[in-house]
Amino acid sequence: MSARFSDQTVFVTGAGSGIGRAAAQLASAEGAAVVCADVDEASLKETVASIEASGARALGVPCNVMEPASVTAAVTQGVEAFGGLHAVFNVAGIGGFAHTEEVKFEDWQRILGVNLTGTFLVSQAALPHLLAQRRSAIVNVASVGGLNGQAYSAAYCASKWGVVGLTKALAVEYVKRGLRVNCVCPAGVKTPLMGKFSFPEGADMELVARFGLVLKFTHPEEVAEALAYLASSAARSINGVALPLDFGNSAT
Repeated sequence: MSARFSDQTVFVTGAGSGIGRAAAQLASAEGAAVVCADVDEASLKETVASIEASGARALGVPCNVMEPASVTAAVTQGVEAFGGLHAVFNVAGIGGFAHTEEVKFEDWQRILGVNLTGTFLVSQAALPHLLAQRRSAIVNVASVGGLNGQAYSAAYCASKWGVVGLTKALAVEYVKRGLRVNCVCPAGVKTPLMGKFSFPEGADMELVARFGLVLKFTHPEEVAEALAYLASSAARSINGVALPLDFGNSAT
């Protein structure tokens, strides 16, 4: 395997499971020292142990992406441990389905807080360290729900459309300073989070079928490959892209 991230440090949120774990493991396999951040400390330890067992370097940092102080502390720990920062994978995310008229305010706030505000806070905290490099990258995990409307997903779609917009804004602002910012937009991914989703009572399955989620699922490792590519030097001309990973569902 190539060493696309040799002598680099990669910061990964949501690293305790799913896409985040797969991304952290892939980056480490390709030479990176990986800062693994997650609010779930038990799963975080498992990810770090799996990386260290392969002989690579990893640091687990507890991090609540909705809290600025927690984010700043996690980024600072990683930079101090490995001496810099070259790429960030903003993976941490949550979701759920509900009739919009029944969405509780606290659920709206939490989904927006993790998915959108969390992506912003981590990016903001990482910016000074990323800009200190000659070349650096941020790759965010959005969703096909950030490209198309989905029934029963008002909060989730709003948050992921926000991630796409944030990605494009940062890509334009920092292009002259060596930082590229892109995002991936997966459809259904086989992760522990997906297993917790259920459609609300009375959901119209014709509307649900428009998601593409019922047609085919992808795997965390495939999303991790897209993250790694967009962060690598092979993608040095790619900036501000929202890349669908949905088997063509968004093309129709």
